[in-house]
Amino acid sequence: MSDAVLSIRPATPGDVSLILQLIHELAEYEQLADTVKATADSLHLQLFGQRPVAEVLIGEVDGTAAGFALFFHNFSTFTGKRGLYLEDIFVRPAFRGAGLGKQLMAALARIAVQRDCARFEWSVLDWNTPSIAFYRSLGAIGMDEWTVQRLDGTALHALAARDEL
Repeated sequence: MSDAVLSIRPATPGDVSLILQLIHELAEYEQLADTVKATADSLHLQLFGQRPVAEVLIGEVDGTAAGFALFFHNFSTFTGKRGLYLEDIFVRPAFRGAGLGKQLMAALARIAVQRDCARFEWSVLDWNTPSIAFYRSLGAIGMDEWTVQRLDGTALHALAARDEL
């Protein structure tokens, strides 16, 4: 694949079924296939509806969809600027090693710089050593002093239902 043509483009509404398929492939890779709840309708609404909350880049190799990156903006109170948060990046196994992952990450970094973001962040599963090594090769540093916290399902609804001040 050394002479393959790599390209990155913003997703369009016509890509929703492709994005959903790539999400399912990513979930399989991460051993989380049973957790995917996204549908074509929910993705269309969230990515291309009246108030989009996230964006997607599609990576192609020789014109074939080979991967994606889904990202959105967050905000840093300390810097007083928004940041770019990469929720998911995935390159199909058959296309790994062609440089598409690096191109996707570089495209995201360019977007962050163009939009005056203070930083570009993402999370990675601690067992995913190939991805961690890839991110380190790009200059990323681990934020070992931070841990991700999450409320979902019953716990999220229980807290939302509390009316105590």
